[in-house]
Amino acid sequence: MPLPADFIAAPWCESLRPAWAALGSVGTVARRLDASPLAPRRFVEQQALPPGEAYEAFIAARDAVPTRDNAHDLLNGLVWCAEPALKSRLNALQAAALARDGVQSRRGALRDALTLFDESGACWPDCPPELAAAWRQRDWHALFVTHRALWAHSRPRLVGHALLEQLALAPRKGLCAHVLLADPLTLDEAGWAAKPFLPLPVLGVPGWWPANEQPGFYADPQVFRPKRLASAPAHGGIICAHPS
Repeated sequence: MPLPADFIAAPWCESLRPAWAALGSVGTVARRLDASPLAPRRFVEQQALPPGEAYEAFIAARDAVPTRDNAHDLLNGLVWCAEPALKSRLNALQAAALARDGVQSRRGALRDALTLFDESGACWPDCPPELAAAWRQRDWHALFVTHRALWAHSRPRLVGHALLEQLALAPRKGLCAHVLLADPLTLDEAGWAAKPFLPLPVLGVPGWWPANEQPGFYADPQVFRPKRLASAPAHGGIICAHPS
């Protein structure tokens, strides 16, 4: 399914706009990405990935990203162009784990955390401390209503391409980002494996969705869950990683 023509105007796409403007104009998704001066790796057609070879291992070994002709992989490529250091770090950690442990029936804690972040992650290392404190307690009223003015100074940067795809094609209240308040380039394997993410229903971010101007928007315990339920599965079914 193609992306809507105006998807890049959404406020959560701000960091992707330079990458979008630099895309090639013709050909498959892989060719359009590969024509970009911002592309940090080559983008190749999905058929370049040999049967049985892990996707992340291929990227690390060949310096090339297998890319299907769809919205999901277009957004993955845009994040590569917009966040080259981050995507390279995630890939290096995935490839090292694959080289050490091989492809297993379960990814394990490290690769699971890396995949979760790659698909639905967001970065916010300069989150105001008042917001972080309320967020860790799942005090959604304090986070979004009491301290609402603080959101004007800083917002999380979405980097998860599956989440961006769902926001573009089927935005809904329950879509949730997994937000890292630290610099993702500084985390070691143990830090990632601990899944140090905070859940964020992204359409609750002030300025990102008109309906959240009404305080009652946040009085929905199925989305804005209390702390005792914070370890429940991610909202919205947005995790759809490449098989590896």
